[in-house]
Amino acid sequence: MSAPRPRFVGKSVVITGASRGLGRAIAVAFAREGARVGIGFRSRETDAELTLDCITGTGGRAELLKFDVRDDAAAHSAIGGFAKRGGLDVLVNNAATLRDQWFALLSPSDWNDVVATALTGTYNCTRAALPHLLRRSEDGPPGGCIVNVSSVAAIHASPGQTNYAAAKGGIVALTRTLAVELAPRGVRVNGVIPGVLSTGMGERLDRRVAEQRRAEIPLGRFGRAEEVAEAVLFLASEESAYIVGQSIVVDGGLTA
Repeated sequence: MSAPRPRFVGKSVVITGASRGLGRAIAVAFAREGARVGIGFRSRETDAELTLDCITGTGGRAELLKFDVRDDAAAHSAIGGFAKRGGLDVLVNNAATLRDQWFALLSPSDWNDVVATALTGTYNCTRAALPHLLRRSEDGPPGGCIVNVSSVAAIHASPGQTNYAAAKGGIVALTRTLAVELAPRGVRVNGVIPGVLSTGMGERLDRRVAEQRRAEIPLGRFGRAEEVAEAVLFLASEESAYIVGQSIVVDGGLTA
């Protein structure tokens, strides 16, 4: 039996926040399936170059897109330039930042930075990508896709993360409403809600706190970035052609 054909041959994808962690896993997974990948990042250039090496070192196609998702003009320039050099089929809004603090001690700057990066950044990048995704949809089905990365903090209390929870909860709501607006025009919008992963926040947890969190997960372990990446690829592929406005929870049963 022959191996299945890669799902994204001839397609172009932009992933924001792709310098490391989950974003890197998503970028590498798309490239492995034949996509041309735009590696979005703001400041971690060395990490972004490592993501690039992970892709090009195995024969994949990718380029670095250095821009701040909080800056609308920068998002339009970077994403628009990438699209003009080879089209755009998929946007993955993954960029986010953490400024954890109890609400009573949370500064306005910590609130604003988290919301601006995750939620406003999703708005800016979607606006920048949309004209190109709409042009893609005019070619006939399947059209362009947007996959927004939220967090289990959006649907499960996470003390000390009111700013992050609010931003990620906003992404879930944005995903649902934007999907209904854009589906008639041939662009599908969905999302993923990752639980605690072994990369990112899971790496920074105190050992005792990590053990407590792990005990709350029915599968008994933290998730792997690659497992979430597979859900993102599914939502961006033709296999999910009739799925619109949904946010798939990938959390090992934590919120079941």
